[in-house]
Amino acid sequence: MKINFRYLLTISVVTAFGGLLFGYDISVISGTIPFIQEVFQLDEQMKGWVVSSALIGCIAGASYAGRLGDKFGRKKVLFVTGLMFMITSIGCAMANSVSSFVFYRIVGGLGVGGASVLAPMYIAEVSPALVRGRMVSLNQLTIVIGIALAYYINYILLSIGDNAWRWMLAAEAIPTLLFMGALFIVPESPRWLVARNNEPAARKVLEKVAGTDFADFELKEIRESLVGNEKRGTLKDAFKKKYAFILGIGIFLAVFQQWSGINVIFFYAPDIFAKANMGLSDQLWQTTLIGFTNVVFTLLAMRVIDKIGRKILMLIGSAGMAVCYLLIGYLFQSGNTESWLLLSLLIITPAFFAFGLGPTVWVVLSEIFPNKIRGAAMSVATLSLWVACYLLTLTFPIFVEWFNTANTFWIYGAICVIGFVVIYRLLPETKGVSLEKLEKMLVKQSQSQPFTKGEERN
Repeated sequence: MKINFRYLLTISVVTAFGGLLFGYDISVISGTIPFIQEVFQLDEQMKGWVVSSALIGCIAGASYAGRLGDKFGRKKVLFVTGLMFMITSIGCAMANSVSSFVFYRIVGGLGVGGASVLAPMYIAEVSPALVRGRMVSLNQLTIVIGIALAYYINYILLSIGDNAWRWMLAAEAIPTLLFMGALFIVPESPRWLVARNNEPAARKVLEKVAGTDFADFELKEIRESLVGNEKRGTLKDAFKKKYAFILGIGIFLAVFQQWSGINVIFFYAPDIFAKANMGLSDQLWQTTLIGFTNVVFTLLAMRVIDKIGRKILMLIGSAGMAVCYLLIGYLFQSGNTESWLLLSLLIITPAFFAFGLGPTVWVVLSEIFPNKIRGAAMSVATLSLWVACYLLTLTFPIFVEWFNTANTFWIYGAICVIGFVVIYRLLPETKGVSLEKLEKMLVKQSQSQPFTKGEERN
């Protein structure tokens, strides 16, 4: 099989560009916190609400994106997410009250939630199994590039003065225009086209990706997976007993990726550095280092994800983050927060995430769900991810106030240990297997689990 990497990479990068907007949108808030806290006179609880409010939109966007993608196509709904990003960038930049700022943050969250479901799902559906891990990881790469870009722009625009935060938010409009324009060259998902009885169009896409033999093989697999499942899967279908194990693993991975605590660092990095007595300029500069490291280690993960597999990367990431949180907590507990070690650990922790949980969770979620319920199940898992992210982001300032910073990081470390154990014991390896073969394997495994064995299978 000779893969047309130029074509596959082009359509995957364009689709994954939604991830860049996703990363920028959720991270740009970190540099605006010192400004908006003063402008809108926010206390700690209100600060947590303003920062986390976008995640309300993420929850709603993730809830509906998969089903809308099943009904109207992945490409059309991705274009709508672009409109959401445009609205939030302009609206937040012009906001003159907390309520209007929060409203536009929620609109942006709708775009983030939609892109987080559809971009990895689309890339998985057009990519051959041998390179699927690397291709889907492009989505995570663009997310971390978006995060790094937000950090860097925040630092550069700091010199503008009191209105710098408005320009930080407005800058998102430029990549949004590029994304919406580039989507016109992206074809619809071949699996969605087959489900809509448009096999000739699906064949055209698959042949362009990797030739006639690949197209023949994939179309046969897709047809077989849809036999008896011609009707689009509903949310109710996703919760059937025979899918219980698959959906359960998906939800756990989605929640664990967030409650590993990484977004505390991404969203509140300047705030954490402030607790270490750094000035605002230093806070934002150190944050750019976190973004840069995140990109580098995501690239490293992409190089090996199809070689050593998803499971090992997750285990490395979970273990590394647990150790880092233990040490960060110790530094805050001992009051030794002005040393180089705290900065190093706040950079190393995202490195472990970027090498482990960052790309692999999105890859596995895009792989494990059967064709019939992929849209609905992906929405459930991603909805769970954003609910977890919302609760994490909302509660961090409160946890710090209640338990102190050291104990808060130790809580995240304990969660990483729990995640390590569950992944080690339950997660199957998915590298190099077609989506349809994975479906057969995982449904069989689901039916063998104690909580489904002996039950009626629909």
